Amino acid sequence: MAKIAATVDFAVEGCISREIGMLRIALEQEDDGRWIAEVIDLPGVMAYGNSQAEAEGKVEALALRVLADRLEHGEVIPELSRLFVVAA
Repeated sequence: MAKIAATVDFAVEGCISREIGMLRIALEQEDDGRWIAEVIDLPGVMAYGNSQAEAEGKVEALALRVLADRLEHGEVIPELSRLFVVAA
């Protein structure tokens, strides 16, 4: 999956965390072998996958859906303030 910005990997107490642009994803492998990914900056945005890549892809898609829903309902999303700029 292509990334918009460079990623930085770092270990956090048995988890792998990735910082992608402004939204951070934490990944952890469960005892049953599945992976869970969570967007730290968007509470409740979590997804499971059979692999690390699958969990990451699912949580990225879910995060985009959550952000789109918030925009459609008129919420201001500070995390997106640098994503769009009106052309002069």
